[in-house]
Amino acid sequence: MKFGMVDKFGRRIDYLRVSVTDRCNLRCIYCKLDDFTLLEREEILTLEETAHIIKLASELGIRKVRITGGEPLIRKNIIHLIQMIGNISSINDIAITTNGTLLPEFAKELFTAGIKRVNISLDTLKRERFKEITKQDKLNNVLDGIKTVLRLGFEPVKINVVVIKGLNEDEILDFAELTKRKPLVVRFIEHMPIKEPHSYFSLGCIKEKLMTIGELTPVSTLKGNGPAFYMKYKNAKGAIGIIAPMSEGFCNDCNRLRLTADGRLFPCLMSEKFVDLKGPIRSGGTDREIKHLIKDAILLKPLSPIDSNGSRIIKKPMASIGG
Repeated sequence: MKFGMVDKFGRRIDYLRVSVTDRCNLRCIYCKLDDFTLLEREEILTLEETAHIIKLASELGIRKVRITGGEPLIRKNIIHLIQMIGNISSINDIAITTNGTLLPEFAKELFTAGIKRVNISLDTLKRERFKEITKQDKLNNVLDGIKTVLRLGFEPVKINVVVIKGLNEDEILDFAELTKRKPLVVRFIEHMPIKEPHSYFSLGCIKEKLMTIGELTPVSTLKGNGPAFYMKYKNAKGAIGIIAPMSEGFCNDCNRLRLTADGRLFPCLMSEKFVDLKGPIRSGGTDREIKHLIKDAILLKPLSPIDSNGSRIIKKPMASIGG
C-alpha cells in the first residue's frame, strides 16, 4: 500500500512493538509482576505465528518493528524470530528493548541477525539500589552489556531511565554525565504511576536538574521512532532524551501498535481495547481476514487515552503489554 495504514485521526501507523514473552529475569517494582498471572506456554504465540503477523502487518504498511518482553532475550530461539523478521523485505528497521542482563551473551548474535539499535532499561548505577529495584544483583551484567554493544557498533545505544520520586531522582546527573564521556543516549522517562501518584517526578523537575551541569541544545538527527525530545551538552559524545507521557503526552504523533505475547493487538498503550489475532490464526483464519482485524485495531486507536477525570494513569501492569 502506497500510503500504509492511517487511523481516523490522520496518523500514519507504521511501527509495531512486539512482546515475545510476559516473563522476565528481573522483578522491577513498577512492572507489577505480582499483579497478574503469567501466561501458560500454549497461550503464547509461536515464533512462526508472530513472524506471520508481522509479515501481514508489513503488507499493510508496518515498516518498523521493536522486540520487547517481559525480557525478550529469555525467549527461546529469539534470534530465529529476528532472522525471520529480517527476511521480510518491507521491514526496514528492527530494534530491541532489553534489561541488558543477557546482552553480553546475545549481543553479537543480535547484531549479526540484523538488529543495530538497542534500548536498555536501567534505572540506577548503584549496585544496592539496583538490587532494591529489580530484586536481582545483576548491575554488572548490564554494564558489561552496554560496553559490549558499544564495542560491536550498535547505534544508537539508548539507556531508558524511569525517574521515580523518592527512589532514583538523585541519579539524574550521574546518568547525564555518562553522555559527556560515552556515545550513549540517556532517555529520562516520566514514571506513569499505577497506584502511586506520589512517585511522579515531572518533566520540569528533570530539566531543572539537567541544566545545573551545563547548557543543553536540541538534537534532531537521532535514529528512532519514539516520542523523545533530544538534547546534548556541548562537546558531549552522547545525548539526552526526555519522554514525558504525563506532562506533555505524545498521542498526536503516535504511530504504533502493540502486539502482546498472547496475540492481542493493542492500538494504544493505555487503552483497554484490543483485537485478538491468535484465535483467528489458530482457527484457520485467512491472511485476508487477519489483515482486516489489523485494520480494525487501527480504527479503535483513540486520539488520547485521557479519561473523563483527566487521568492518564495506566490501569494494567506494564509487563502485561510489553511496556
